[in-house]
Amino acid sequence: MINRIQTNNIKQWIGKGKAVIVIGPRQVGKTTLVRQITESLDRKTLWLTGDDPEIRAMLDNISLARLRTIVGDNEVVIVDEAQRITNAGLMLKLFTDHLPQVQLFVTGSSSLDIAAQTKESLTGRKFEYPLYPLSFTEMCAYHGYVTERSLLEHRLLYGYYPEVVLNEPMRAQKVLNDLSDGVMYKDLLTLDRIKKPSTLVKLLQALALQVGSEVSYTEVAQLIGIDPVTVEKYIDLLEQSYVLFRLSSLSRNARNEIKKGRKIYFYDNGIRNAILKNYAPLELRNDVGALWENFLLAERMKRNMYTDYYCNAYFWRTTSQQEIDYVEDAGGRLHAFEFKWQAKKAKRFPSSFLEAYPGSETAVIDRNNFEAFVGVEGR
Repeated sequence: MINRIQTNNIKQWIGKGKAVIVIGPRQVGKTTLVRQITESLDRKTLWLTGDDPEIRAMLDNISLARLRTIVGDNEVVIVDEAQRITNAGLMLKLFTDHLPQVQLFVTGSSSLDIAAQTKESLTGRKFEYPLYPLSFTEMCAYHGYVTERSLLEHRLLYGYYPEVVLNEPMRAQKVLNDLSDGVMYKDLLTLDRIKKPSTLVKLLQALALQVGSEVSYTEVAQLIGIDPVTVEKYIDLLEQSYVLFRLSSLSRNARNEIKKGRKIYFYDNGIRNAILKNYAPLELRNDVGALWENFLLAERMKRNMYTDYYCNAYFWRTTSQQEIDYVEDAGGRLHAFEFKWQAKKAKRFPSSFLEAYPGSETAVIDRNNFEAFVGVEGR
């Protein structure tokens, strides 16, 4: 069993009278995580899944009296895939307001309706935990640093989805293809948030090809034949569904800094490669730099979220094409990082950046020193 970092983060808040909400993309192990935790509690437990039409009909617009009947004498209740339930937020509010003795766990495959329905109704009544694909840190804990380090090139190609990490390449490709062909976007399509699935595919392909580069919504719109407003809307939905995330440009001091730039990355390299149907080995690819950058940033996002490391994240670029891959603003200081697959002699960071932001820390992250950056200390 691969232990998840979020397990201990969640356990410390059980029994505090608040709902525990685990959200993230499909197939990353949310249900497995909650099952492991609830089985360790040794309390009478009720499972309710929103994927079951009968359960949905039972819970849709439910009254308090009926909810009490359904819960009975169970001490723990799990509402799995809650985004499928009509007015889930109000149902969960009934739990926290009137059944505080019941420890409630909720999972959702996207933040779309879960967040919208619970933000107001569960204010102050919930702890929310995102769960992403497995991380380099979690896999080091599972089968050791040496083994996981030896699989680095494999991870750049196939990523960290649970059903992928322990399978050989052909099976991994099948899993990733299924995910990228629709499983990941099931909620978007079911909720009718995206009208044309074929447009979504074209958008994802365009974004996958631009990992590591600045993205223009206007250019993408022209490329796939839709308007920029729709491009931005779809990207918003994909970000809320934990398929991808955005970095905005840092612009505070220098006149020639890019003011409104953005870059887009995928939470999983395997999904990015599946969208492009490209699993060629690194020695045959011309996008190794993009794969490495995407891998490092996805792992950093997991590390920051799981350790409650709060920072603002950016990239930096000027109109004269000076650029820094990644900048964090944490604790009142900027930390600037350059990503290089091949270890090279020390890089000189742009003097215009260092002059504009004195006191900034800088580091080059390559495959010989990346471990601490992604959360594995002491390497």
